[in-house]
Amino acid sequence: MRKDPATPQMRDLAARLAAHEAAISSPADAHTSAAFRVCEKLRQPLAALAGAAGFHSLLSRALVIAQREAPGLSQVRVNANGSLEDVGAVRSLSNQDPKPNDAPRNLPQPGTDEGILLVAQLLGLLHIFIGEAITLRLARDIWPNASVHRTESGRDQQA
Repeated sequence: MRKDPATPQMRDLAARLAAHEAAISSPADAHTSAAFRVCEKLRQPLAALAGAAGFHSLLSRALVIAQREAPGLSQVRVNANGSLEDVGAVRSLSNQDPKPNDAPRNLPQPGTDEGILLVAQLLGLLHIFIGEAITLRLARDIWPNASVHRTESGRDQQA
């Protein structure tokens, strides 16, 4: 039996980060889910740490694992640069005349379980590969004002 990287603690952290992103979103972010923005904010520091190909591999693996539980994520792909794209939205828009006010759609809408599951899988893989302390430190560096997260060791940590 395979261990799911998205432990309850990683799911909780993912939900908190997505909620924080939703709370600080601007009108320009309205077409992008909070979960998408969390992955995007993780991309730069992780690509610096593991390289663009390393981040691409990590996010691709997280997506494959998340798709087992959330088949709706089958419409999402990881681009070569590590960004996420909803290919179902692209296909549906390419068959229609786009309206001037139509914004591209990326991932499930803010706060959805599918997007949070993807983030939880990504955080879970990070936790496995680089450890709890560095994963939480990375989250604190990117989101210094996010809420407190209780870790597996039981200590309160800023995340």
